Amino acid sequence: MSATTTHRATTGSRNADGTGQQKSALAWLTLPAVIFFLVFAVVPLVGVLILSFANWDGIGAIGAAGMENWTSVLSDPELYNSLGLTFMIMIVSWLVQTPISLLLGVFTAGTQRYRAALAVLYFLPLLLSSAAVAIAYKALLDPNFGLAMGLGLPFLAQDWLGVPQLAVGLVIFVIAWQFVPFHTLIYQGGVRQIPKSLYEAAQIDGAGTIKQFFHITLPQLKYTIITSSTLMVVGSLTYFDLIFVLTGGGPGNSTRILALDMYLRGFRANLMGPASVIAVILVVIGLALALFLQRLGGKDKQGSQLEGM
Repeated sequence: MSATTTHRATTGSRNADGTGQQKSALAWLTLPAVIFFLVFAVVPLVGVLILSFANWDGIGAIGAAGMENWTSVLSDPELYNSLGLTFMIMIVSWLVQTPISLLLGVFTAGTQRYRAALAVLYFLPLLLSSAAVAIAYKALLDPNFGLAMGLGLPFLAQDWLGVPQLAVGLVIFVIAWQFVPFHTLIYQGGVRQIPKSLYEAAQIDGAGTIKQFFHITLPQLKYTIITSSTLMVVGSLTYFDLIFVLTGGGPGNSTRILALDMYLRGFRANLMGPASVIAVILVVIGLALALFLQRLGGKDKQGSQLEGM
């Protein structure tokens, strides 16, 4: 064997050893995250799945229930009312938030100073908790002591939380008001990743602002839209705290979404088994929606930023 061949073999062996050591180091670095995920995600999920086949009031002993909880929950008309309401709020919220967030994201992606100042105002709701937002709107829209009386605006003097249609509309408005800034931030980052050369070439070809938006900005934001929509749609399954504080599920059951229904069954009626059934349903719906939206983005998740041109 020649000296050159021996050198190559030695070098290849060292590279292989180095690659193996790097993979081993990466495995150890990811171990804390894996443990954290198992303890705080997988174990509770398995526990909820087990509880869905048990009878438990949250305090006493846990007894087996078989399929009784699933049969009672799946045959309850209230479940389908909550499910339909959840999907309705999800769809309408997406239709309201997506265009507003997209346009604000494009606007705030500019480098002008006034846009940066306005961006700070746009992002303020993002700093507030859902409970605080709900309490604030509940006080502001009180027909007797809110803005209607304070500013002398008669059209605001309505029973916003006492009429089902108004209550649902108010919930959707407050959700959009709070979470539009978050998705605006996502779109702002996506717009700033688009190569400026694309816009310069479009300007040379005589394309105006609107044509640039529809033929460059929107195609380039394909994966950003998928990501934002996934967070928006799956997150709509967890609008518990805001609705609980704002309406309590009322009037009647007009705003009793699945997450709130789960809470009321588990912690108000002390029916942990049926509440766990709803929790499992929420997880399945969330996973199905997330996978569906990810498939819309195509198989190549690392596609070129120039795709769609």
